[in-house]
Amino acid sequence: MGKLFGTDGIRGHAGEFPLDETTVRVLGSSLAAHLHQQRADRAPLIVIGRDTRESGAWIEQAFIEGARDAGAECKSAGVITTPGVAFLARTLPADAGVVISASHNPYQDNGVKIFSPSGKKLEDSIERMIEADINRAKDRPDVRSEPPATEGSEANQLRARYLDFLVDEIAQGLSLNNLTMVIDCANGAASTIAPELFTRLGASVIAINNQPDGRNINLDCGSLHIEGLQQRVLAERADLGVAFDGDADRALFVDAKGNFIDGDATMWALAKHLNAQGLLKHGMVVATVMSNIGLEIALRSQGVEMVRKDVGDKYVLEELLTSGATLGGEQSGHLIFPDLSLAGDGLITTLCLLRAMADEGNKNLHELTEGFDRYPQILVNIRVTEKKPFDEMERVRIMAREIEAELGDRGRLLLRYSGTESLARVMIEGQNQNEIEAYANRLAAAIKDEIGST
Repeated sequence: MGKLFGTDGIRGHAGEFPLDETTVRVLGSSLAAHLHQQRADRAPLIVIGRDTRESGAWIEQAFIEGARDAGAECKSAGVITTPGVAFLARTLPADAGVVISASHNPYQDNGVKIFSPSGKKLEDSIERMIEADINRAKDRPDVRSEPPATEGSEANQLRARYLDFLVDEIAQGLSLNNLTMVIDCANGAASTIAPELFTRLGASVIAINNQPDGRNINLDCGSLHIEGLQQRVLAERADLGVAFDGDADRALFVDAKGNFIDGDATMWALAKHLNAQGLLKHGMVVATVMSNIGLEIALRSQGVEMVRKDVGDKYVLEELLTSGATLGGEQSGHLIFPDLSLAGDGLITTLCLLRAMADEGNKNLHELTEGFDRYPQILVNIRVTEKKPFDEMERVRIMAREIEAELGDRGRLLLRYSGTESLARVMIEGQNQNEIEAYANRLAAAIKDEIGST
């Protein structure tokens, strides 16, 4: 058995290993047992939540059954955002938080993400022990789990606790009166909580894609499909639009002119704001290797250093905690404010951006993001049969070096594999779009010839 935990926990097709009911039940019992070893004085407490996928309820129930069989106490928050579970794990406090979600993936997929009480992802050492337990139990007979017919009052109370935290602590003193927002909820975990949050703060809210049916999560909507939000913002003459992904740990934006504001532009706006207030600790922002070189140049013009880490919020968080920096994130819209939460939270990101707009004299979003010139960028995905190191593919290695030499200091090449899918990614930035597209397609063809999937 290979490694099961990726950068975002365990993911796969719902109903298939490792997201079949037997394996999920073993996962629950294994986590509970390891938590019990760490805290022998009482039964470990696990808080669990899920997004809106049709498989979420039975996966959650199988996990709870396994955890309870191993002596854990479980509290279910029902449908709630991933950062909502991280908040509950920290404040209940629980010994772990568990999210049943595959984030931006289609509904057929699902996943299990585990948080420590601090809101950080589970330690690698515990992941390896859980994988060993799953491997030993692979041949157990499958037992069907029956999810509860309805969510109880406990789930409503837990969700209300998280919403109150956002309103009373994160948004304290922030008024959104006279602001019109279009919110694309991706038919996911934000479908109820996001419209309620911004309405409570005084905004005029137009919610779209907030009618989940178990199969429409992320379907032509949300952070992966921004075009519909752009059109709606213009049609409604709204002040801005917000798009969440399926579990709402990321947020992307549209300004009043219909312009797309990605995570890089959001970090630029927030870094400027925090720096002007003297709140950008150590004068640095933590980004990933995927962030546009234009962001690095723009931040440098403000005397702000940009530190790049590998793709994945866990690597951004590690650097934030090591360096003591205030702001970090990914181009995908997954931002982390460690002074507020150790989990990326699309709702917190939105509130921080709205506060920056208000604090700077009610600037609109377009004005707030001015000064960041994005270099042309292309990202090509190649489905692969294996994740062979790029340096071991001679043709790919030679071609990559040639392209880097041709780009010089006018651009950047990045080769990497997806942490959650069987994909190789070719990302190139440069001053000329046609040039970088030609480079990327040449390199993608070489990778496909070597390890491409049919």
